[in-house]
Amino acid sequence: MTLLDVTGLSVDLGRAPRVRVLDDVSLRVRAGEVVGVVGESGSGKTTLARAILRAVPTAAGGIAVEDRDVTALRGRALRRWRRAGVAQYVFQDPLRSLDPGVTIFDSVAEGPRIAGRPRVEVTARVDAALAEVGLDAALAGRRPGELSGGQRQRAAIARALAVDPRLLILDEPVSALDAASRDRVVRSLIRLRDERRDSLGMLVISHDIGSLAALSDRLVVLYRGRIVEDGLTRQVVRAPQHPYTRLLISSVPLIGVEAPDREERASLRALVDA
Repeated sequence: MTLLDVTGLSVDLGRAPRVRVLDDVSLRVRAGEVVGVVGESGSGKTTLARAILRAVPTAAGGIAVEDRDVTALRGRALRRWRRAGVAQYVFQDPLRSLDPGVTIFDSVAEGPRIAGRPRVEVTARVDAALAEVGLDAALAGRRPGELSGGQRQRAAIARALAVDPRLLILDEPVSALDAASRDRVVRSLIRLRDERRDSLGMLVISHDIGSLAALSDRLVVLYRGRIVEDGLTRQVVRAPQHPYTRLLISSVPLIGVEAPDREERASLRALVDA
């Protein structure tokens, strides 16, 4: 089942003359699938996520979540859709979603409480969400400042999961973490993908193609607002077709993938910038 269907999406930002940040972008996310979107800073990755959630206006194209055209939603209908929690967004910085003065339990419980869930169900949802991301239940009584960076990020993911979303959008979920914390978060996401294979799809945005290679089923390469490559992750990583993809891969050591030397990287950059 297709959970997210983006077709011909274009987004213009800024005042006149407006700048086209996304240009004719199309992609799909199916249930049980992790789609990685990779690109340098400024390539339009976060704008894509914000457009899906209707946080920025679109200039052209369509966005359907569970076959519902969300670009047509306005006012109360849009608020109801957001409150239903069908699509959830996880920020790069977990402190943007975790109130520093509130316990992890209360932060994770906020969504189910807003939805009017009974107290017993709220507690059950919080416990289940923390378990899904591998966080000890004893941490629920702590505040964000008392957790490590990796624990905070997993708590932010748990907060999104507590409302039982169908689509999870993660924006640079491991970019600010050290290697050990990054590994734990990636492993948590892989376990989540496997456990919710029939009900949850994930769109993971990152400039770190190494993490996406470990996590995603499909890889979409975004360059200057346009998709330049889209395919199965293994195929894209081992046999990239676009010079920009090859350049991204050359910047990160991947086991079993031969990286180009300095001269070849310079040639690739020249092709990309041409």
